[in-house]
Amino acid sequence: MSSDDFDSHLRKLMAWHFGDATGSPFWLGKRATLGFDPVGEVQGAADLLRFPDISAELRSVPAGDLIPQGLADQPFRVYDSGGTTGAPKRIVDSGYRSRLLEWAHGKLVARGVPATGNWLHLGPSGPHVIGFDVSRYAALGNGIFYTVDLDPRWVKRLLGSGRPEQAEEYVQHLLDQAETILRSQDVAVLSTTPPLLEAICAREELYELVLAKVRAIIWAGTSISAESLRLVEEVFFPGTAVAGIYGNSLMGVAPQRERLAGDEYPCVFEAFPETTRLELVDEHGEQVGYGERGRVRLHLVAEEMFLPNILERDSAVRVAPTSPGGPDGLADVQTFATVDDVAVIEGVY
Repeated sequence: MSSDDFDSHLRKLMAWHFGDATGSPFWLGKRATLGFDPVGEVQGAADLLRFPDISAELRSVPAGDLIPQGLADQPFRVYDSGGTTGAPKRIVDSGYRSRLLEWAHGKLVARGVPATGNWLHLGPSGPHVIGFDVSRYAALGNGIFYTVDLDPRWVKRLLGSGRPEQAEEYVQHLLDQAETILRSQDVAVLSTTPPLLEAICAREELYELVLAKVRAIIWAGTSISAESLRLVEEVFFPGTAVAGIYGNSLMGVAPQRERLAGDEYPCVFEAFPETTRLELVDEHGEQVGYGERGRVRLHLVAEEMFLPNILERDSAVRVAPTSPGGPDGLADVQTFATVDDVAVIEGVY
């Protein structure tokens, strides 16, 4: 989607989110406090910077207030963020996430992930949205969806309170369950996190099962170094398709794009261009240049949710788009050590 198309989409959604008959109670309640007319004055993506960052309010606002009245007859789900920097933030979703994931699934297939087959998700389910995401990928390929549920908040609590040995015991408990599934079931795609993938590689019998049976590995949830990614792809799983996904509850997903000749970084993520703009900014909020590192700033403009001007907990390197007017890429995503004076513990997710 070109910049002009996105601006047209944005103007349409301003009328939707701030229309008396269609907007959510949350944004309609904000309208008088903005100091400008969002319907008449927001004409393009640059105008989204006029909105306040409302992400902290998502920790406590009643979820029902986030639902647009124009979609009040639709069933909604509520998902939480990881709660890494405090109480979790909440989003609502009806059908948007499914549309986003159809696009993302196509990107994963282009990276070599099998278009059909069964999936094993070794990671969080509810209230985290990633469980729904992976189940959707499996359904799009008419595959069976196996799960081993991970509670990342419990791991972070263990690590934050100085109990790493219990966190390790919990990790082994998760791997036990994954091994049970892989011994008897046909699994084409494994979805997990970099720390759990590392733990799999250190457990010989489980590693051999994954190597023999799994045709693609999806990693998401925490950062991974370029060297660790090289080891996964070239040493541990040289014949397996490996693809990363950057994302979270608020922004959705930005899957790894295809590698291009001349790419400096082994993994470059791109967000859904129809609804999402990801910018990388310096400490003054100004966009950094290509090849420079900046903090991720999110603008999400969808029917279900309007999330402008959100500063995320991550930083990344800005990569030039692959086509004129296309979205910027993000590479070498890293999590800040602290956000708003709160220590960030990645844990295993």
